[in-house]
Amino acid sequence: MTSTIGRRGFIFGGFLLAVTGFAAAVWWLTFNAALDQLEERGQADLSLAADRLTGQLQRVRDLAVLLSDHPGLMPLALAQGGDTNGADQLLQHYADRTGAERLWFSDAQGKVIAASDGEIGQNISGSPAFERALDGALGSDHGIDPVNGLRLYRFAAPVFTPYGPVAGAVVTVVAMEALEWNWPSDPSPVFFTDMGGNVFVTNRSDLILTRLGPQGDFPVREAWQVGGHDLWAMSGSPYLPRRALHLTKELPVIGLNAEILVNLTPALRLATLQAVVAAALCLAFGAVLFYFSERRRALAEQLDAEERVNAELEARVEERTEELSALNEDLRREIGERLEAEAALKQAQADLVQAGKLSALGQMSAGISHELNQPLMAIRSFAENGAILIERGQVEKAGESLSRISEMAQRMGRIIRNLRAFARQESEPAGRVGLASVVENAIEMLGPRIAQTGTQIDWMRPETTTVVKGGEVRLVQVIVNLMSNAMDAMAGSEDKRITLRVDRDPSRGVVSLSVRDTGPGIVEPDRIFDPFYTTKEVGGEGMGLGLSISYGLVQGFGGKLTGANADDGGAVFTLELEEAREVA
Repeated sequence: MTSTIGRRGFIFGGFLLAVTGFAAAVWWLTFNAALDQLEERGQADLSLAADRLTGQLQRVRDLAVLLSDHPGLMPLALAQGGDTNGADQLLQHYADRTGAERLWFSDAQGKVIAASDGEIGQNISGSPAFERALDGALGSDHGIDPVNGLRLYRFAAPVFTPYGPVAGAVVTVVAMEALEWNWPSDPSPVFFTDMGGNVFVTNRSDLILTRLGPQGDFPVREAWQVGGHDLWAMSGSPYLPRRALHLTKELPVIGLNAEILVNLTPALRLATLQAVVAAALCLAFGAVLFYFSERRRALAEQLDAEERVNAELEARVEERTEELSALNEDLRREIGERLEAEAALKQAQADLVQAGKLSALGQMSAGISHELNQPLMAIRSFAENGAILIERGQVEKAGESLSRISEMAQRMGRIIRNLRAFARQESEPAGRVGLASVVENAIEMLGPRIAQTGTQIDWMRPETTTVVKGGEVRLVQVIVNLMSNAMDAMAGSEDKRITLRVDRDPSRGVVSLSVRDTGPGIVEPDRIFDPFYTTKEVGGEGMGLGLSISYGLVQGFGGKLTGANADDGGAVFTLELEEAREVA
């Protein structure tokens, strides 16, 4: 008995060892095949990224060549008293059109005599790109701007005189940040290194200006070769794969090497899966063999007890069948009860949703009278003025008042439509709206009330155009509501003044409008946007819905409305909107 168990253990151990070796071989072959496929896809991605960078730089290089024989620059190169200011404007025009960081025009000694950024008088002699241009060829180099730390790539095109010698050079400079701003969306890390191994351009910001090599700071923990493939183990960055296939491609045209890190996780996962499947098949086959061998050994023992076992089995089957029948009946009953409960729950949820919708519609309907108050006052004022003008015989001016009444009626229709859309949680697509004109329209609408209350309007139209994303009708509503609330708050103040200012934040792409009054300020700043919250008399002028509706309208096109107390008294409301930039 002991010898039989030992023999079986030896056979079982040998079988497991053979299965392990076979699974390891399958893993190795699958991993190498997956590496070949990854390299093929990685080379395609790397070529695409390299073509993208060279194509972007090609535009700047072609600009240098194009301007090298421009008639507006040639008199400066020939020292014939050209128009320096005109040349600066010309370079500035092309810099704005192409997105170049700066454009310079220098003489043969390297002195900048015209520049898009006004940096005239600098000497660029000694730079590789300029020296190459003096030899009559197109030169290029790259480096770091010592003033602002920008990574710059330069092209220098020679300017030839009609007699042949080089009289100067046109230098185009592009900031690499302007080229790689949308690269982080690429799935694989791609970077471009110079001859010294420094990462100059990349789609991963944490790799910028790192250095490859044993003495570098590139986050490579380990590197090894598998079947001619260069594999790296990474560390220290959540935006880099832990293990990656490293591929390179030389770009002599721009003097850089293109490199990519392809994640090895799919290859490792595929190889592991194939090895597990192979081991499982071998184990299943071994289990089948073991089963038949054991079955054959036990067949003789089972023949003697077959009658007894069959009888016991039939009794157990009958008993188990009865238990299963009872259990199935209980399950059917329980499933029916659960289905009825789920149907009742769904009906209750639908009733709650409908009740919420009706409640929201009721709140919006309650605010219609508040939102229509200002247009109705304007219609009344224009009607009275029109009647007076007709009595005086000034028919043309009376016609203008009637036209304004028609415009106010149309506006009331748009206000009702917007309130109805707000109640239904609908919003029209945001478009390009001039914020300054919207403010002036709101001031014009409130003109009669401003004169009646003796309020001073301190409005300074911005010097630059401020175009934002939003809806014109909804923005006018919001500003009218803010100014109306300010005049209500200043009812008991001696100094009644509303200050409106527009500011731009180019770094965030935001345009803000501040509405400031000289009233007593906000009692509870945290509650001013709550529905039905008001500091006015109940049943009087306000229902507490104006700021709540304005808040919802501003959020409808991606804006932000805040309110606070000013340091020197009064309240200030700030409306922040996304700036609508020109589409290239």
